[in-house]
Amino acid sequence: MIGNERNKTKSERNYIMSLNYSRGFKVALTGLACLALVSASFGQETKNTKTFIDYFLPTPITDSLSKDVWGAAAVGPRDPKNGLEDTTMKQWDYWDGQIIKAPDGKYHIFASRWDQAVGHNGWVGSKAVHAVSDKLTGPYVDKGLCWPDSQGGKGHNVTALVLPDGRYAVVISETRPGTVFVSKSPDGPWEQLGLIQVASNEFSRLGRMSNASIMVRPDGDFEIVPRSGAILISKNGVLGPYVVQGPSVYPKIAGLPQHDLHNLEDPVVWYSGGLYHIVVNNWSDRKAYHLTSADGINDWKYRGLAYDPTKDFVRYSDGTVNHWEKLERPGVLVENGHVTAVTLAVLDVPKNQEKGNDNHGSKVIVVPFDGAALDRDLQSAP
Repeated sequence: MIGNERNKTKSERNYIMSLNYSRGFKVALTGLACLALVSASFGQETKNTKTFIDYFLPTPITDSLSKDVWGAAAVGPRDPKNGLEDTTMKQWDYWDGQIIKAPDGKYHIFASRWDQAVGHNGWVGSKAVHAVSDKLTGPYVDKGLCWPDSQGGKGHNVTALVLPDGRYAVVISETRPGTVFVSKSPDGPWEQLGLIQVASNEFSRLGRMSNASIMVRPDGDFEIVPRSGAILISKNGVLGPYVVQGPSVYPKIAGLPQHDLHNLEDPVVWYSGGLYHIVVNNWSDRKAYHLTSADGINDWKYRGLAYDPTKDFVRYSDGTVNHWEKLERPGVLVENGHVTAVTLAVLDVPKNQEKGNDNHGSKVIVVPFDGAALDRDLQSAP
């Protein structure tokens, strides 16, 4: 401080005023610069923070939400008419779930089921079933086993697609070798076309048919992504032989330790918005992740979180939120070039706590999705 204000000369007072003005101006400039920097950083951050989970839409309520239906209280009031379930939990646990929309406008889910009395471990004996709904979100009515005369209907990791020749195909894996059944109608009858073949090369060990997801590429080739995360391509039809293109694409997922990469399962692969997509579930941390590629084979990019059961993304049109313990086996419905719904196999308690005859179980839910917005935003993303 320069002396007492009363004793200052005029020149001293002018000097102090100019000094204070200069300091204030610098402070103001610094503050504005910081504000501009924060604003720019915030704008950049918000531009890149949206991931797959942010594009789930509210689910319409078919009838009403119930607190009395089976399941842990933590799930919350829910719509038992959404998706595919045994509302009494006296007969079936349901799992998997892939929707195909037929030309008549009906929606067909292909899934697996087993006797709920044996608990979640009953999945090893699960059987492939077909269910139908007039509405995308359900309720889906179980029409029974797809192929009762083939190993009693046995089938797990059930998925489905439309073949280039117009036939429908259901593909199973894990509890049976990768097997393809075909029909001229989504209602069946289904005949076994054959087993999926994988050509021998240095990566063929990654071609085991577990959790296999399959699609027809825009170029007419078939692409499979199994649990390993390798890319398999067939230029010779749905049965192959498929050629494993290289190592797993999962190491592209940023931030996951090596042991978690081994826990990735249940991939689903599709094409939309000019990109190939994979969403893959991590059973150990209960989250799923999203990757994209321009050609479906090379240069996969990690796009962030796909879903997380602790987040409020399974929600209804009235704002009610459900929190399932497990969300697995994702499937997508692509309409007019974009994903319009995601199916998830859900469980209300940890798997080892679902013992059977205990008011706990599993079902397939259908959640609307804004795939058009996702694809639009990805077109401008780096």
